Order: sequence, then C-alpha cells, then structure tokens
Amino acid sequence: MKGASSADIIMGFVVNRSAPMNPDQINGLIQRVHALLDRVETQLPPKPESMDFGRYIAFRWYKPGAQGALEGISAPHRIGAEDLLGLERQRTELDRNTRQFVQGLPANNALLWGARGTGKSSLIKAMLNKYHHEGLRLVEVDKDDLVDLTHIVEHLKDRPERFLIFCDDLSFEANDPSYKALKAVLDGSVSVAPDNILIYATSNRRHLMPEFMSENQDTRIVDGELHHGESVEEKISLSERFGLWLSFHPFSQERYLEIVSHWLSHLGASTPMDAETHRQALEWALTRGSRSGRVAWQFARDQAGRIALRERAANADTKTH
Repeated sequence: MKGASSADIIMGFVVNRSAPMNPDQINGLIQRVHALLDRVETQLPPKPESMDFGRYIAFRWYKPGAQGALEGISAPHRIGAEDLLGLERQRTELDRNTRQFVQGLPANNALLWGARGTGKSSLIKAMLNKYHHEGLRLVEVDKDDLVDLTHIVEHLKDRPERFLIFCDDLSFEANDPSYKALKAVLDGSVSVAPDNILIYATSNRRHLMPEFMSENQDTRIVDGELHHGESVEEKISLSERFGLWLSFHPFSQERYLEIVSHWLSHLGASTPMDAETHRQALEWALTRGSRSGRVAWQFARDQAGRIALRERAANADTKTH
C-alpha cells in the first residue's frame, strides 16, 4: 500500500473489504481518508450562511462546479436614482415598493420590461444604493442558474437582511427548466415565499417568452369575452406572478439630449450643449438605432474623453514652448 493515493486505498478497501487488515493499515487508511476529505473541503465553495452580509451589499450566485455559491461583489455599481432622468414614474413606483419591503411591509415582486438601454437594471441598482444602509442586499442570479432558486431562497430565508434576487435580461424559450423554477418561487409552490426575499427582474419582453402569430389562432370569443389559447395563457401566467409591472420606452429627442447634457456635466466635460454637440449626439444615436439612456451615457463618455485628451495635449504643447 506504500505510495498509493487516498483514492486508491479507499477503492481497494471497498473492493477487498473482506480481506483482513491489521491495525496499522486501518489507522493509515483513516488518516488518508481524513486528509482526502480536508483537501476536498478546501475546494468547495463557501456556504451562503458563511458569507459576510455586513461587508458586502451585493452578491452573485455562481457555479464553479456542481454546487453553487454566493460570491460577494467588492465594487458594486453605485448609481444614484437622481441620475436616472426620464424615469420619474418608474422610479417613484419602484422606490415605494422597495421602501415597503425594507420596512417589513407587504411588497410585490417586480418586472421591469421594455426597450433596451432605458435604465431598467440601473434603477434596481439605484434601489440597492439607496437602501443598503437599512439592510437591503442584492443577489444577482443568471437566467441559467434559476434552477437553483429554491436552494438560494432556502439559505437566505432566515437571515435578518432583506434580499432582492436580481435577474437581468430575463427571457425563456419553450420547455426551459429555469422557467418552471422561477414560476414556482414566485407563486406556484406549496411553500410560502419568505417575507425577506423579493424578485426584481428585467426583460425586453413583457411576457418573458417569445410570442408567435400562430398562437393567436387558438383565441376564442365566448359570450363576448376573449379567451386566449393554452400556449398564450401559459406565457401570460408567468409575468402575472409579478405584482408590479413597470414599462420602459425609448426617449424623445428632447429627453435624450437632456440626458446627454446631464452626463457630460457629471463627467466634468468642459463643452457647451450647443448646436454642434446636439448634432453629434443625435448622429451617435442614429448609428446605434436608439435614443436610450445607455446610448446617451456612451456618447457622453466618448465626448468627455475626447475633450480631456485634447486639453492634455494642449497643456503639454504649452509647456514645451
């Protein structure tokens, strides 16, 4: 047995367990088993209950192997709600719902749906930034890992903190196993949902699943009422489990330019919002096919960087002369 690995010894013992072993062999086997278990334990991800919920305010569920784990995010996105222009109605509604939740009052799971780049994810992050001092925490879960949702909830339900489970850019295809997992946690299981957990999700689709023209052929009118076919009803049933729906739409040209001006000022760009800047901002949006907050932010970063680069070059040229 000298030189054999712990795994070899264990396998040999299992196969030849009827063979006699002397005390030294048994003690050696036990020591090797303990050493093997210690090495395995060091490779396992930390348990959710061992996470430092005081040090971190945001977490990510990840699966380095078969077992998932919470990973603390050391530098979460600290966007302020006041920076999200053009979202006053959505911000008011989500802030009220989140404030109810943080204070231990009844609150709803929320679905933020609509055009890309219009601030859906940023608004959820802004809620964390505003309420984390009151015990709010955020756990980001990728769509493919929603099958672990019941496991995540089980580990968080007895914590004193209030948790937002954040699912970004959510959409499902037919027979997606993650779909059933989310549906069960929202409102489809015999278990009562913990009162310290809400799900905030964003999606470009109102019903989270693709909708086809052919499905409307199953629609019937009974006694003057519209009855959808089973496939449509199934898709609607998931989004209906979110108690709060907030819709997001592309910005008008005027609001888009207002957001550009805000971010240029925020980034310290020394440029006026004159006709030329307006032209460049609109051209930037045209090439991307969208007048969204994200596009406005990207243009402002590009402009602020260009201006700062020119100023540095001018200062360096002045010093050389």
